[in-house]
Amino acid sequence: MNALAARQTRRARPTGAPASAFPARMVRLVSLGAGVVAWEVYGRAVHSPIFTYPSAVAAAGVDLVRTGELPSYLGSSLVVFSLGLLLAVAVGIPLGVLMGRRAMVEHAIDPWVNVFYAMPMVALIPVLVMWLGFQTKAKVIIVFLFCVFPVLINTYQGVRSTDARLLEVARSFCSPEGRLWRDVVLPSAAPFIVAGVRLALGRGLVGMVVSEFYTTITGLGYMIVQYANTFRTDRLFVPIVVLMIMGVGLTGLLRSLERRIAPWHVPGQE
Repeated sequence: MNALAARQTRRARPTGAPASAFPARMVRLVSLGAGVVAWEVYGRAVHSPIFTYPSAVAAAGVDLVRTGELPSYLGSSLVVFSLGLLLAVAVGIPLGVLMGRRAMVEHAIDPWVNVFYAMPMVALIPVLVMWLGFQTKAKVIIVFLFCVFPVLINTYQGVRSTDARLLEVARSFCSPEGRLWRDVVLPSAAPFIVAGVRLALGRGLVGMVVSEFYTTITGLGYMIVQYANTFRTDRLFVPIVVLMIMGVGLTGLLRSLERRIAPWHVPGQE
């Protein structure tokens, strides 16, 4: 049994990758810890008013939480980000499926997708703010535009990559188009859709922060501008760290979701 397990382990390991004496999670934690310690030591040695270090950032974060400033601005940003991302998913997935299944829809929408996806979206933000105002609506639309194209394009590619043999078998059993989408097309495209949402997360966070630079004095983006202008670097890093945690946490959740809905598509090795 031990010999069989060893052979299976050797087969599961990628070719050319030597066995590690330490778990991957431990190596990552040690690497992060070493970086934080190096930052702390260097920051304390510099003694510069425009430089900071992790313990000062943590103390500033506790102070911002205690005064209620961070929860208030974070709540405002989460509303904008959630609405924009949900709207992008609600529009991008059905439209991507239609583009993949209907040639006329693809030919009609594909030029617009190419134009807007290739164009730097940041350049449109001042125009959108002038048209839509400085309130939440403008920020939600900006986040939506940052998020929708990765979702749409990945969904389209996933639908186009559906195995033709599966479609042929479904049609041979007289499956209607609606059931074909539900039972064959969407499950086959699920890994692509999840990958598109993962890409949209990062772009959505960027769109959220940049939109708050231009609009009302709320959100994490406003905190960054406010403390950068007053050279309070310790407080400046607090919303940056929060954004980093949001991005890493949401990406991890989507990876877990991908493992559940498409385990065949996720490598077994960490």
